[in-house]
Parts: sequence; C-alpha cells; structure tokens
Amino acid sequence: MSVLTPIPEALEAFKNGEFLIVMDDENRENEGDLIIAGDGITTSKMAFLIKHSSGYICAPLTNAKADQMNLPLMAELNKNRDESNEDRHGTAYTITLDVREGTTTGISAHDRALTLKALSSPEAKPVEFLKPGHIVPLRAKDGLLRARRGHTEAGVHLARLAGLNEVVAIGELVNDNDEGDMMRLQECVEFGKKHNIKIVSIEQLIKYLDENNLE
Repeated sequence: MSVLTPIPEALEAFKNGEFLIVMDDENRENEGDLIIAGDGITTSKMAFLIKHSSGYICAPLTNAKADQMNLPLMAELNKNRDESNEDRHGTAYTITLDVREGTTTGISAHDRALTLKALSSPEAKPVEFLKPGHIVPLRAKDGLLRARRGHTEAGVHLARLAGLNEVVAIGELVNDNDEGDMMRLQECVEFGKKHNIKIVSIEQLIKYLDENNLE
C-alpha cells in the first residue's frame, strides 16, 4: 500500500513521541489503532487519543513487565466461573490500574497520562498503583509479532525497535458520526493526512523484521 510510511521513518517519528496509525490484516479486525510510546505520553496526547478512539485506552506491555507489576489476566480471575474466559481475538486483558501519585478519579486525560507514564518506567512498582483503575494493560505474546499478528504485539514491537521502554498506549480509531463505527483503511488514511500522522501496517512490520533478520 503506497499510503504506508517506510518503517525506519515511522520508527523515528515514534521515538520522537509521535502517534502512529497501525493497520492490521483485512481478514482479521481490519482496523486502525492509534499507538504512542508510553515514554512520550502527555495530557494533551492522551486527550487526543481518547477523543478520536473508543476511549477505551489500553497499554500493551511484555509478559515480563506484567509479571513485575503483578497484573494477572482478567480471564484467569474468571476461570472458576461458568462464563467465557477468552476474547475472540485472543487479546490478553489484565486487571486495570491507576497510578496513586498525582491522580484523582483516574479517568481524566491527565490522570490516564500519568498512569501510562508511571507504568512505562523501568522502576515502576506494584505498590505505586491502585487496582482496578482506568488503564487496561494488555499482555503481548512472547515473541511479539513472531507469535501473534495483533495490535498489542505491534505496539510493543514498535517500542522495542525504537529503543524505548516496552509499554505503549493504544486506542481503536472510530468515526466521528452518530454510529461511532470503526475506521477502516481509507478513513484511517484521511485521518492520518488531516492530523499529519504516519501509517504503517502489521504486515509491513513483519516484512521489515524478516528483511533485517530481527526478532
């Protein structure tokens, strides 16, 4: 797709705290997600993410980071109940959290940005967070895009390739209409042009990994 930004150029933008739009496969969710590194999140950027997404802001991270933060899967907490334990696309939702220091209710753009920033720190400790909260961590599969072609893994892989802490903020782009339906490729392209946001795809990222012998 000619609308896609070359990966090295996209990584440079990501490293500099810019959003990327990441498209997944047409035969999967066929959606575009706004993704930004947790290192570079600010209140205004969080507000932008909330405004143009479903508002359900998630934080992809590695299993090692999730273990460090004592973040079990939501499905594990329900395993003894008579109910479904699996997301239809295998998204690994953990229990939610808010950072204690500097937040009030946890739901504002300010509070959610603080939580993401704190969670991104290598020195973060479980005691510094309240659970449940208003940020939804997602456990990326070990092996990232080599193991699963999802936005969760793409976000963490982007952070790794950019040399950043491997925690990102992610939200699914929705149309600004009465239905609030999901943006597809052409709508994401138009949105990217309007807001000067670069677009990449998961397929493109995997090809970049293959061509450069990267994991």
